[in-house]
Amino acid sequence: MARDTTDNTPLETREQLVRALSDGCKPKNDWRIGTEHEKFGFYRDDYSPVPYEGERGIGALLTNMQQRTGWEPITDNGNIIGLAAIEGGGAISIEPGGQFELSGAPLRNVHDTCRESNAHLSLLSDVCEPLGIGFLGLGGSPKWTFAQTPQMPKSRYDIMRKYMPKVGSHGLDMMHRTCTIQVNLDFSSEADMISKMQVSTRLQAVATALFANSPFSDGKPNGLKSWRGEIWKDTDNQRAGLHEFMSHGPLSFERYTDWLLDLPMYFILRDGQYHDCTHVTFRQFMDGALKGEVDDPVANEGDWTNHIGTAFPDVRLKKFLEMRGADGGPWRRICALPALWVGLLYDESALADAELLVSELSFEDVRTMRNAVPEQGLAAPAGKRNVLEVARDMLAISHRGLKARHELNEMEVDENHFLSPLDEVVALGQTQAEQLLKQYKSNWEGNIDHIFEEYAY
Repeated sequence: MARDTTDNTPLETREQLVRALSDGCKPKNDWRIGTEHEKFGFYRDDYSPVPYEGERGIGALLTNMQQRTGWEPITDNGNIIGLAAIEGGGAISIEPGGQFELSGAPLRNVHDTCRESNAHLSLLSDVCEPLGIGFLGLGGSPKWTFAQTPQMPKSRYDIMRKYMPKVGSHGLDMMHRTCTIQVNLDFSSEADMISKMQVSTRLQAVATALFANSPFSDGKPNGLKSWRGEIWKDTDNQRAGLHEFMSHGPLSFERYTDWLLDLPMYFILRDGQYHDCTHVTFRQFMDGALKGEVDDPVANEGDWTNHIGTAFPDVRLKKFLEMRGADGGPWRRICALPALWVGLLYDESALADAELLVSELSFEDVRTMRNAVPEQGLAAPAGKRNVLEVARDMLAISHRGLKARHELNEMEVDENHFLSPLDEVVALGQTQAEQLLKQYKSNWEGNIDHIFEEYAY
């Protein structure tokens, strides 16, 4: 989330909470695609991470980007921490370890998404060139230890840094040393949301395998294909990961609301200041648990919106559905991620085929697959088959869905070609992570620094 919300409308009924989700229902003609991608910044002269401070730091980069774009600066205690587009949506934000994120505008097709990503990366390259900064698209930080990774001056992150070690073993690495590509997609009704949520949750681990791209950490191979996927296996699992009601039901806007109500909060925002609320659930907050602790202890709609954004299931429900399983990657994969899910979920026939594809996957099958994919990748079990076989069928359905959408660019080409990087993975039966490991062991001669030269944007 680029910016935490302020909306002082008091929360008086449960219906208000449910509407914060159900108001996302919209007719198919109004469906859009919102793509987010993160990348690691580094100094080109020595491959060290970019801190916030200094004339060549992240703060200076954001200031220079603001001057070039004219976007509205987002600040926290006087520090610029992001930018918000004046028109059309879209934002730039920084993650806890300095990862640089574009939260794309809601766009009509994948062609527009790729134009947006290309324009962003081109502008970023221009602004970064005099600063000597490059950016790397991977799922996990390949070289720097946690101690070497900078920390961004963002108040909500200070609260999370204190809380995460209490609820999981990998929370701090998740915050500071991972990057992702995500896509936000719409739904027309509660039934449509349920179908899309259940299909995409059951297939999220397959996407993790297709996009597996984090085989290094601390400067050497880590024995995994998706280190990021491994990290998410133990990161505050009460609010993150895989939950049976999301994949196999019973699911509804009300059921998801009840789940959110019983999650511990991270914070509330009052007069520009963040207050640590990790000791209470949102339900307890609504029942008055913060009376005497903060000047304004009454829950409001801004608090609820912010709380919704601090849940991290494999597929997150807001006023849209957010696909969260993929590692970060190069430009072609930024476009491939929305293409994959749009093809599966935005065409009725394709969605029906996807429902049939996942119908034989029990919750235990999905959980086993999710636990195995970080290490085994495409060879991981998927019920009676393996992930590679399911991925092949998943891609075939997505191709059919994109063809049926018939969204053409100026060259009369539809969105199917954006799936090419994933077609290559399935054809070779090898993840991007395995390709990287081959290079590391051969022409890189065990020197991880080559990744900054060959895989920078």
